[in-house]
Parts: sequence; structure tokens; C-alpha cells
Amino acid sequence: MQRHFASDNYAGITPEAWAALQDANRDHAPAYGNDAWTQRAADMIREVFETPCEVFFVFNGTAANSLALAHSTQSYHSVLCHEVAHVEKDECGAPEFFGNGSKLLLLPGELGKLTPSGIDDAIRRRTDIHYPKPRAVTVTQSTEVGTLYTPAELRAIGSMAKQHGLRFHMDGARFANAIAALGVAPREITWQAGVDVLCFGGTKNGIHVGEAVVFFNRELAREFDYRAKQGGQLCSKMRFVSAPWVGMLKDGVWIKYAAHANAMARLMHELVAAIPGVAILFPPQANAVFVNLPQPVIQKMWAKGWLFYNFIGEGGCRLMCSWDTTEEDVRGFAVDLAAAFAS
Repeated sequence: MQRHFASDNYAGITPEAWAALQDANRDHAPAYGNDAWTQRAADMIREVFETPCEVFFVFNGTAANSLALAHSTQSYHSVLCHEVAHVEKDECGAPEFFGNGSKLLLLPGELGKLTPSGIDDAIRRRTDIHYPKPRAVTVTQSTEVGTLYTPAELRAIGSMAKQHGLRFHMDGARFANAIAALGVAPREITWQAGVDVLCFGGTKNGIHVGEAVVFFNRELAREFDYRAKQGGQLCSKMRFVSAPWVGMLKDGVWIKYAAHANAMARLMHELVAAIPGVAILFPPQANAVFVNLPQPVIQKMWAKGWLFYNFIGEGGCRLMCSWDTTEEDVRGFAVDLAAAFAS
């Protein structure tokens, strides 16, 4: 089987998540989240973060981010995000749609990361009534260019958000990869850093479908269940969304698979960086490697059946590793890439 490097969404379901799904399928259970699987998954998430929090399961990351941001703002508010953030580039305007017009304000920052000074400047730039009032800030962990916010960086952003009365949202589609790479407790880069709400990604970590919206600010979570229902995110057979989380969170399986994906990305970086003509675009800190390749080389790799995204300028390519990426996959790609440059 040839595995690809376009997205960690290409990967299948982990054995542990699959087994939990099978177990959840044995009996009838109450609908709409009133089942034992959903309660257990929510409790396990609270244990992971070592704090009381409100947990809601939705189908996908677009819904998680958009509904969480909408719940943090009014229609006349704005959300500060990085100019290449997923909520800006890849959500088809969903945050503004579900926010009834709340606006994303785009900020620059090296390596795909916001800075406290950039946030402060954006807030102070205009304070008149003709401008959408900043009300929330969102960060992506790991970022859209495969880099990571350190705990100190997140604490600084959290402090700035609190200073200006902003809600602090984290898009954690690859949160597991960040935790595995940083080697910190989940609490250290979430609620202890001031994060109010986290969209905790499961799909890219090996679950078939489903993200968890985790409110550390429990007051902010008030009536989010109604918003999720209105947004078409209340699954009637909720146990099939929540049960795989039980399989993944048990015994730290979610971290094990994320660490493996990260390790495969490190190997990919090591091998492709040694090929003459390859330019590394960003430091690989999680499970992605960004490289600049000539168009003829890209075409040759695609012709050999390798799938990967080319979406940064003319030749910027993302090579994304997954929980099921093997060393053989990575080495095979590197061999073909070297041959593509040589031919």
C-alpha cells in the first residue's frame, strides 16, 4: 500500500478507536449524548486537562472552530487571527457565517504565530464605533506551517488577551502533535496559559470523525449546546462520535500516535533536506515538513502517484505525516524525490 503525504485526514482509524466503535455498537443506548460513552469520554477529557471543563462533541473542525468563535463574540465584534490561520484560509467563511457577521482581522507574525505586541497594536489601532470591536483572539496549535507555540508564548498571549478583555480560543486540530512534541502537560498550554476554549482535534489523530469543544471558561459555555444543535452538530447517535475518544485517551494512546507522526516528519525532514535543490521553508516542529520544489519535480512526483499539497507560492509543498505513516513510506518518498531531481 502506498501511503501519501497530502494530509493526516487520509489516514484510517486507529485500532483502539475502531475497537471502541465496535464496543459501542453492541447495545441500544440513549440518544443525543445521554449515553455512557459520551459521559465517559467527557470525563476522560477532564482528566487529561486536570480541571473541571465543559465538553461538547461535534462532527468536524470547521464546526468546532466556527461555533466556538461565534459563541465568544457578537455580530459587531472581530476575532484576531494570523493571516495564514486555518479559520481564515480554509473554513469557507464559516466563522463569519456562524458569527452572524463577526469579522476576522488578520495579523502578521513570523513562523505562522501571533505575538502579544501584534495583538496589542491591532487592538489599539482603532477604537471608534465604525470599526468591528476586537473581542477574541485565536491561535492554531500546531500552526498552519507546522510550528509550535511554546508555553511561554501562549501565556504571554493569554495575558494580553486578558488585559484587553478578549476571549482566547485555540484551534487544536493537531493539538496531540503539539503535546507530543513539546513534552508538556495539556494544562500547561491551555487553561493555565489563559485559553478559554479549545477545539481539541480527534480526526487528524486517528478518529474517524469528531472533535471536542472544550470550554475551560465554563461560564462562556452557557447554552453552547443550543448553538451546536442549531448548527446541525448534535449527533443523534452520539456514542459513535464519542466512543473512539475513549479508545484513544485510554493509556495515553493519543500521545503515542501523535509522537509517531512527529517522528516520521523528523525522518522526512532529515532525508529530503539532504537532497540538493530542496529548500526547507519552516522548521519542522510537529508532523509536517514544508519544502520548496521546482514545478517539474512536483509533476514527476505526482506522476509517480505521490499525493501532497502544493499551495504556498509556486513550489511550496506540505508533506504531512500521520499516525499510520511508516518509515518505509518516508524512505520511499525520499528515494523517488532524489530520482526526480536527478532525472
